[in-house]
Amino acid sequence: MTSLIITSYNYGQYLERCLRSALNQTMPEGGYEVLVIDDASRDGTEQILNNFADDIRCVRLEQNKGLSHARNLGVKMAKGQFVVFLDADDYVHKDFLYLERTIMGLNPSLDAVSCDYYIVDERGRHLEYTKGDASPIACGIMFRKDLLFQIGLYDEDFIAREEEDLRKRWLADYQIFNIPAALYRYRMHDSNLTKDQSRMEEGKTKLHEKHGKQ
Repeated sequence: MTSLIITSYNYGQYLERCLRSALNQTMPEGGYEVLVIDDASRDGTEQILNNFADDIRCVRLEQNKGLSHARNLGVKMAKGQFVVFLDADDYVHKDFLYLERTIMGLNPSLDAVSCDYYIVDERGRHLEYTKGDASPIACGIMFRKDLLFQIGLYDEDFIAREEEDLRKRWLADYQIFNIPAALYRYRMHDSNLTKDQSRMEEGKTKLHEKHGKQ
C-alpha cells in the first residue's frame, strides 16, 4: 500500500485538479490511498473535499497548524508502507504512483524515489522541464515511511524551508534515487510560499542555526 498525502491551506481554486490527478492513477485499485490534510482552510475547500468524500480520506484541522504539522499528521495517519506528498496547488501524471512504486518495489535497497517535473503556470501550461535531483522540491518523493520516522519527520519549528531541513537529515543516512521522467507538475502562482521573502529568509536563518552554513 502507498499513501498519497495531499496538504492544503486555502488552495480551493486548485484542489479539484489536484484530486482528479491523484485519483486518476494507473496504480491498481486498492494499491494506494489518497489522504488529504486540510489545514483549516477558509476558502470553500470543504465543499470540494465533500464532493470527493467517497474516494479519499480527509482530516480537517480546526486551527491552522502549518505545513510541517500537516505533513507529519499525514505520515502518522498513513496506512501505506510508502508515502509521497502532493501539494494541493500541484498535480501529477497518471503514471506517477505506478512508476515510482514499481521502481521502489523492484529495488529493495532504495530508500526513496523522486522524479523530474514540469513547472507550469496558472492554466497548466508547461514553462520549464526541471531535473528533480538538480533542483529538488518537497513533493513527488516516495519515501519508505519507517525511515521518515527514524529521522524524526518534519521539524515543526520551520514555517518555510522545512523540506530543506528534512532533506539534510535524510541524506545524512539515506539516499534519494531520481527517475529521469517529468511525472510531477509544480504550479507557479502569486501565492507560492517560496515567494514570501520574509518567511524564506527566516527559514534560511533557522537552517543555518541548525545545520551551519553549508
